[in-house]
Amino acid sequence: MTLPAPNPVSMLAGHILRRSGFPAAPAARPKAEEGSDAAEAAKAEAWELVSAAQGGDTSAFGRLYDRYVDVVYRYVLFRLGDRDLAEDVTSETFLRALRRITSVSYQGRDVGAWFVTIARNIILDHVKSSRFRLEVVTDEVAEPSGAPIGNVGVQAVAGPEQQAISRATRAELLRCVAELGEDQRECIVLRFMQGLSVAETAAIMKRNEGAIKALQHRAVRRLAQLLPTGLR
Repeated sequence: MTLPAPNPVSMLAGHILRRSGFPAAPAARPKAEEGSDAAEAAKAEAWELVSAAQGGDTSAFGRLYDRYVDVVYRYVLFRLGDRDLAEDVTSETFLRALRRITSVSYQGRDVGAWFVTIARNIILDHVKSSRFRLEVVTDEVAEPSGAPIGNVGVQAVAGPEQQAISRATRAELLRCVAELGEDQRECIVLRFMQGLSVAETAAIMKRNEGAIKALQHRAVRRLAQLLPTGLR
């Protein structure tokens, strides 16, 4: 399938995900364009909490936990497909973060990327030490708390029929994402389901930004091929 030339690949991916009812960014982060004042203010506030936690303020770390726990949980659950294991990995992520809080310093990216990097390393250790098979748990990935995530206003007020269609659509999207290669799948999860920037995704995946952009391009093209016509 050839994508329309006027539409950037990232816009197509966002369109695919928005059509599915899946949030483009975590509920705990403002829905703002990358580099906007709101996003920068949120980033600065998070780093202020890091600074306070480094100074011994335990409540500051608690606020960081509240802000990013869903981000980490959704990422881990999508990678592992096991809710109990995802909860364990999420807990271990924040325990490690707490132990290492004095070693982290501002690097121009959101604090959430640091938490996800820790979670990713734990997952990689798990994959190396055990037999591993990805199984997507669609309901928990989309709605870990049992309620809609993000600004999905239509779903919140829709009737039972529309809600059933939205759930089916979201499940189909996640099924297609699960069919992507490992690197492509992780790129899609980080960029469009977690709302991380290219720079943050590059840091987490240990690649340069150009490689991430190319990977994203291939991933979205492949996802568009996998999705049923009605979701494209």
